Amino acid sequence: MGTRTPGTPGTGDGSPPLLTVLPAAPGTGPAAGPATERADAARNRRRILDAAARIVAEKGPDAVTMNQVAHASGIGVGTVYRRFGDVSQLLWALLDDRERQFQEAYMSGPPPLGPGAPAGERLDAFLDALVDRVAEQRAILLAAHSAAPRARYHSGAYQVMHTHVAMLLSRIRPGADSALLAHLLLGSFSPDLMHHLTVEQGLPAERVKAGVRQLLALRT
Repeated sequence: MGTRTPGTPGTGDGSPPLLTVLPAAPGTGPAAGPATERADAARNRRRILDAAARIVAEKGPDAVTMNQVAHASGIGVGTVYRRFGDVSQLLWALLDDRERQFQEAYMSGPPPLGPGAPAGERLDAFLDALVDRVAEQRAILLAAHSAAPRARYHSGAYQVMHTHVAMLLSRIRPGADSALLAHLLLGSFSPDLMHHLTVEQGLPAERVKAGVRQLLALRT
């Protein structure tokens, strides 16, 4: 699928390297301890994050408490506190965890989202997946966006997505201003706009995806 930018570690197809996306909670990031996490500690971390994700999906981020997460995960509340510190740090860790999963899927997962498919198919798959991801994490993303509206554009998550989309656009439309087009395209996925479309307007995800594809018809 091409040659990556010299000096930039990546997947071998021009994609950017996987980045740390958000400030990890104490005890949750790569620098927090040994590179190899104990199996029981890894299982507990997974259960805690999955429980927090279920609560957010069902009731929203404001409903998350350490006691509720402990109960939902079947893990002692003391362990939850020791691992994540407090609710805000747990929510940041949840966003970071989901962003890492998303990055791994589009940078090294199976095609068409991952490497191995034509650029146009990869871009369609990426944008479909981004609709689903923003919808799944909408409440937390909206809260973070409301607190710091411009912080999104300086985050590692956005920089990786922008580089990835710009790379695909440059292959679809050689000679186009792919860096600018990537910013404009990703602007469609700001949490406040997605909230307006999917919650206030009640549009289903499939209609949003279809609308994005209509915008991308300009590439043909």
